[in-house]
Amino acid sequence: MQKRSKIRDRNGGQGFSLVHRYIQHFNEVSGHKSAAFKRRSKLSGLMITQFEVQLPEGKATPDFERKLTPLNLHEGKLAVFKAVVKGVPRPKVTWKRATGNLSDSDKFHTKYNEASGECSLEIRKVSPEDKDTYKCFAANHYGRVVCTAKLNVIEVTFKRQKATAERELTSTDPADFRRMLKKTGALGQEEQKPTKRVRGQGDRFWEVMMSADREDYERICAEFGVADLGSALETMEEKRQERLEEQAKYVESITNVKHVEVLGERSASFGFDLELKDPTSRLFLFKDGVEIPYSDGATQKHSLKVVGKKHVFSINDLKPGDAGLYQVDVEEVNLFSTEFRIPIVDFVVKIEEVKAQERQDALFECVLTHPVAKIKWMGNDSLLENGEKYCITVSEDKLIHRLLITNCEQLDKGIYAAVAGIKSCRAWLVVEVEHDAEPGTKKARKTTAAGGTRVDLEKVAKEQQAKIQEERKKMEAAAKVQKEELMIGKASPRTDSSADRTRVNGLGGDGAEGDRPEAAMSEKTQSKDGGRINETAKDDSNMSNVSTVSSGGGVAKKGVELTNGMENEKSSKARQVDPSGAKASPGPQKPSLLNGDADQIAQAGAESGSGVGRNGKSADLNIQDGTKNSSGLKTQTVTGKSADLNIQDGTKNSSGLKTQTVTGKSADLNIPDGTKNSSDLKTQTVTGKSADLNIPDGTKNSSGLKTQTVTDGNELSDSEGHNDSPESSKTPVSTKRDQKKKIPIAEAESEHDEAEDPTGTAMPVKRKRQVQLVEDSVIDPGVHFVSGLSDVDAVIGGTAEITCKLSSEDCEGAWFRDGNKISADGDFVITKEGAAHKLTINNCQEEHSGKYRFEADGRKTEAVISVKDPPRFDPADLSAFMEPVEIKVGHNAIFKLPFIGLRPIKIQWFKEGEEFIEDANVKVEKSETHSRLLLIKCQRKDTGEIKIKLKNPHGITEAISQLYVLDKPTAPQGPAEVLESSAMCIVFKWRPPKDDGGTPVVNYVLERQQMGRNTWKKLGEVPGVPSYRDTDVDHGRKYCYRIWALTAMGLSEMMETDEIQAGTLAFPGPPAPPNVLGATGDHIMLSWDPPPNTGNSRILGYYLEKRKKGSNLWSAVDELVKEKKCAVRDVVEGIEYEFRVAAVNLSGAGEFSSPSEFVFARDPQKPPGKVMDLKVADTSYSHMTLVWTKPEKKPGVQDEASGYFVEIREGENAEWSRCNTTPFILTSFPVKGLRPMEMYWVQVIATNDGGEGAPNELDRFVLAMPSPVRPRFTDRKMKSFMVVRAGNSVRITINFEASPRPEVHWLKDNGPVTKRVTVGKSDGSSQLLIPSSKRSDSGVYSILVKNMVGQETYSVEVRVTDDPKPPGLVELEENVPGTVTVMWAPSPDEKRDDRLHYVVSKLDSSKGTWSTVADRLFNNKSTVCNIMPGREYHFRVYAKNDMGMSAPSDSPTWGTEKKKEKFVVRMPTKKQCDLRCAPTFIVPLKLHIAPKGYECYMSCAVKGNPKPRITWYRNSVSLNTNTNYHISNTCGVCSMLILHVGLKDMGEYSITAENDQGRAKCSTILSVRE
Repeated sequence: MQKRSKIRDRNGGQGFSLVHRYIQHFNEVSGHKSAAFKRRSKLSGLMITQFEVQLPEGKATPDFERKLTPLNLHEGKLAVFKAVVKGVPRPKVTWKRATGNLSDSDKFHTKYNEASGECSLEIRKVSPEDKDTYKCFAANHYGRVVCTAKLNVIEVTFKRQKATAERELTSTDPADFRRMLKKTGALGQEEQKPTKRVRGQGDRFWEVMMSADREDYERICAEFGVADLGSALETMEEKRQERLEEQAKYVESITNVKHVEVLGERSASFGFDLELKDPTSRLFLFKDGVEIPYSDGATQKHSLKVVGKKHVFSINDLKPGDAGLYQVDVEEVNLFSTEFRIPIVDFVVKIEEVKAQERQDALFECVLTHPVAKIKWMGNDSLLENGEKYCITVSEDKLIHRLLITNCEQLDKGIYAAVAGIKSCRAWLVVEVEHDAEPGTKKARKTTAAGGTRVDLEKVAKEQQAKIQEERKKMEAAAKVQKEELMIGKASPRTDSSADRTRVNGLGGDGAEGDRPEAAMSEKTQSKDGGRINETAKDDSNMSNVSTVSSGGGVAKKGVELTNGMENEKSSKARQVDPSGAKASPGPQKPSLLNGDADQIAQAGAESGSGVGRNGKSADLNIQDGTKNSSGLKTQTVTGKSADLNIQDGTKNSSGLKTQTVTGKSADLNIPDGTKNSSDLKTQTVTGKSADLNIPDGTKNSSGLKTQTVTDGNELSDSEGHNDSPESSKTPVSTKRDQKKKIPIAEAESEHDEAEDPTGTAMPVKRKRQVQLVEDSVIDPGVHFVSGLSDVDAVIGGTAEITCKLSSEDCEGAWFRDGNKISADGDFVITKEGAAHKLTINNCQEEHSGKYRFEADGRKTEAVISVKDPPRFDPADLSAFMEPVEIKVGHNAIFKLPFIGLRPIKIQWFKEGEEFIEDANVKVEKSETHSRLLLIKCQRKDTGEIKIKLKNPHGITEAISQLYVLDKPTAPQGPAEVLESSAMCIVFKWRPPKDDGGTPVVNYVLERQQMGRNTWKKLGEVPGVPSYRDTDVDHGRKYCYRIWALTAMGLSEMMETDEIQAGTLAFPGPPAPPNVLGATGDHIMLSWDPPPNTGNSRILGYYLEKRKKGSNLWSAVDELVKEKKCAVRDVVEGIEYEFRVAAVNLSGAGEFSSPSEFVFARDPQKPPGKVMDLKVADTSYSHMTLVWTKPEKKPGVQDEASGYFVEIREGENAEWSRCNTTPFILTSFPVKGLRPMEMYWVQVIATNDGGEGAPNELDRFVLAMPSPVRPRFTDRKMKSFMVVRAGNSVRITINFEASPRPEVHWLKDNGPVTKRVTVGKSDGSSQLLIPSSKRSDSGVYSILVKNMVGQETYSVEVRVTDDPKPPGLVELEENVPGTVTVMWAPSPDEKRDDRLHYVVSKLDSSKGTWSTVADRLFNNKSTVCNIMPGREYHFRVYAKNDMGMSAPSDSPTWGTEKKKEKFVVRMPTKKQCDLRCAPTFIVPLKLHIAPKGYECYMSCAVKGNPKPRITWYRNSVSLNTNTNYHISNTCGVCSMLILHVGLKDMGEYSITAENDQGRAKCSTILSVRE
């Protein structure tokens, strides 16, 4: 039975799970056939073996959600096979290859995440020998599935290692042979030089470390289980230097390296600046060791964009599977690596639309499913950074993220997005304009924030955090239960002849290895030397299962292979064992880097007095030999982690006692020999976690007991047989750090035998019985950092804080700066809040910069604080600087701002982003403490943003102000557009000035001229609306207008319109399209309706025209048709025609009507059939839209339809009503006039010239109800201001649309309206009516339209007034000669009307016309200038308001008598003057740069008396006689022309002017440009 079981396992057992073999064994014993059957997987190419026909509820067979992908890699790369499995319960995952095994843990590394189902196999530094087919097995109690993939390795042309090996094999040099022996391990460890390396780590760890930032080193080491960061950094630096040496062969330089970063919502990129020595060198892109193709554009998943030296790789259409390690190689050399992490996160609460007013803050909020330290905020597809404009905050639990947009403007509106990983959400920001703000005034900043969500984010975040904790607890509980189920099985003794063979592998019991479903899967491989068979037992729960050795002399199993090991953060120390059993002093210690984390147990029994017990921790141990003392005792001590140990021999004393001690973690143990006593009892004990153990032999003492001990921890673990005391001989000694964990051991029972020590004295050896202890607790990993320190930049005089958080609140720590311990004082404040430790530095200075470290319980974290002195401003000075500056054109603008900071400071001034350059109009003053900008004689173009930028080595700061240069407006823009021209009025409009000068247009001043006259008539001023209605016109006359724009800065230039005529000929309008009454083969009968607009005269007749279909030519039917119908007989049978008609009145013929329907000149047709596919496309409260398909045409039965009639009836009404009186030619029709929420039945009837067809009715009724619509106002031009004469009615009509029907409320000045106000409501509109208005009715009337979707508000200001009463008595007074002060009593309406003002007119006796001298006066006096003596003046004062002007109040006559003075003629005395003067240059010569071959003209101006003599020179050589230069001197303007400038003409040109009074000289330089 046992033999058959072994054969079955060897041949077919490797491909089946333990559960399947258990079912097969049960069926063989019971005589039934196997119940397993195969079925297809959802993924193509996979077959699932199912063990049970009917699966229990909630259970599922294993399956792959993502298959393995074949790999094609270059030699030396990292190969990663990835797959995702599923199943209930979670399946176990094992890996195999078609040829060979996966026992080399340095080469092959497997991972399996039970929570996500992701499993992977990493093959490091692939070689041609790794070409194979790799298989991934997933199995649980209900089935199994296997997935395969091939690995193809491309050999590189340059193989340095192979050449070196061949050279060493063929070399005769002893040094080469010695190096080869060191590589193969033939030499002892004492001859090899110790190297300080981090063993056990693959290429992925170093790639991630070398590509990461400094602050991420600690996190990466924690993820990979590396505890000694210092050693890792030293090794990483060595690897970096090696990589730089390799890159030097191909790369000239690589700079500006940017790691992978998510750009938007669906793309990511990384890049660098690369300069290659050979531009033809190829670049390869790898992801997790797999080469992936890329394109030059964005059409593929991965793309590369090259611009000069800049190389940017892009990843498009991001998905969770895009996470991984990306590498870029140039030829066979690695160039760059970056790790792309995609957090598993989504939005619980998304951002919502925000409506904010100008100058108000807007807030966006969202809640995530998992904590994320920072997400990306996008605004209009641009990345937003935290600053003054955008304030980005995160809650303490990192679930709530907020974006605050301060001081909203119109430029801020748009779409904003929150991006977390590859998930995103979008929302609109709507910035509303305040209509009630006065134009030209700056709006005040709002102190409130708009937006936010309508839910309690804190509550949602707490609920989400509770869910995360609950899920984590469930996962931990499930993992613990599964670990306990798979950890230890019960062993039962055998009574048959094979009972002396005991297997302690978590199953117990008798039979072959596969006799129980819970048995771990095993794999046997036969070594090439044929001497030993290694069987590897694998367990997905990271538990080591150990088999024993048979006493029959055959070696059955001597090794255990463990996969999917986990790691923790413990370190191990080795101690030496004294042969007498006492504890020795601690041995040499070596820092560990890799730590195991799975509390797994490997147990072994004894067979006929021999057994093996193991408990390892992911260790590969290889101990070749030991050390012997003077008494012959040989001892080996191995300390550390991540070691490959092979223990070939042990320690023997004079009596044959051999001892081995191995201490460490993450090791694979290979112990070929052990310790035997006199009774040949062989014992091996290995203590640790997740170990791959191979212990072929042990240590024998005098009684044949063979012992091997491998300890993990900081204390000594003694093996049984090496201690004389009874207590120490029962169990191994546990470490202090592992006191919470009971290590299961295997003990061999034997009698007390005697073994000799080196002196020959016999030592009693106690036999031991095997026992099995169950693990009852988990090792405490100790205190560790939850979050470490981060680098901080501080400003001098400010405060700096660094914070870290431990896993325990009870642990204390210490702070250090540059190695010196810090104590709390005036500058340093040390605080502790729970597990968080914080160091605060007040009043930071330069000496506070340095490296700060926090240590607690042997752990440490570091950060750098840099105290900087960047440029900065005083808040008061900055606030004053930011105030806008307003000046008039031609004035100077001054900006000055003091600052402090580290010197030197670079100062730059900008206007609208362009730096100022000093010239005649720009002066920049710079000093060490302030800077001043002077803009001389500013113009309108100088208006804009003024910015000062300061920069020093510690930072950059900016300050922004605004400059407004005000001027008169430009002329209004034409041409004028005539809106109405009739005998009664002329209405026209124009466009406002292109530039209003910085202030809004208040009024427009108009003048009019009648064509044929020379005088212009003033029409007055029009409020700022660019349109005018002139009612004082004569019919048929032409007029021309002048228009000026008036602002606070003055009057603009004039704009003059073209001629505009008042009134034209009135032609009749177009009639309705003709109707076809009937058609035959020889005539068509038509009729039509008269036009609604007859042109104010009678209709004389009609012109009728026809046109064939497809033709562009209209032909007249008759000269003039008196009636409104006509029979057209000039037709051809079978031809299709259309007709149009025009009305004729006294002015002439009007426009033609629209064409009629096309009609055939043929005999009557057959009625059409039913319409098809009748359905409702849209509905609302008042209408619905029907669509259908035209009926089929059947010759002789039914003809084609030419139109359609739509009929409806209400639900309770039996009569149909027709919606259209004339046939509708389209196949869709809007039915209007429905009553809300009523049921209607609808039918459509097709018709043609032959009659109407059968109706087609809808199967079900239609309910008049639309989809919800937010209220909105439909009138585009709604008035916001009304002026009404007192006593007249006030009528405000507002049209809107909303669904469902909204509530409408009217308010006056934010309060209810009075009872005098009548409010009318209808569907889509509301009207406010005041029948007889009073002045008290003035105010702001608002309408509020609200329904379940939202609400809208609109306001109208109503001013009720009347014609003003004239002012009182007018008095005149002369205070200054030449002026008159006009004073009058106020109008009685002045107190009741705040818009009332006065106008003063003047009548000069010499002119005889009244002219306005003052307008818009709000006081009661005015001073009139230019009063000429000897003339009489009359003044009138008018009161004016929105309704018009009052009657005038006349002043008394003002007249002065002109005083005549005696006229005296005084002759001036003549004075002789000397006009002679020396020559001087009024206008000097200028520098000239002329293109080659072009003309060059030089000129200057000189004066002198007598006229000076002019001489030109080039390089001191006279040119007056040179014919190549044209020289002239006209009235002191001296000029010289060079026709064709060449290089020979370059040089210094000078001119001299000389007379008898002196001599003057002027010179310049001529440069010639190629």
